[in-house]
Amino acid sequence: MKLISRIIAVLLFLLFFGFALKNTQEVTLDFFLNYQIHGPLVLILLGFFGSGAILGVLAMTPAVFRYRRNASKAQKALSSLHREREAQRLASAEAPQPDSIRNS
Repeated sequence: MKLISRIIAVLLFLLFFGFALKNTQEVTLDFFLNYQIHGPLVLILLGFFGSGAILGVLAMTPAVFRYRRNASKAQKALSSLHREREAQRLASAEAPQPDSIRNS
């Protein structure tokens, strides 16, 4: 399986490298307020892809922290239940103690 994933990774790298070599022409991106960016098409695409990936990760961050916090709480509760169960098992496994005898 590791070999197949590496072969696929190499093929994807070659595909994207070929794409980069074929798209080196200069492009101009026009933004609002007459702001322009000049650069090779492949670098502009890579920049927008990277910024989109970063924004996606930032958008997921609160949910990831929430899930990790809930998982930590559940793990602590499970650990507490295991300790209680072990204490009950040990208490029931002890030999019964005789009642104390009163001297009257």
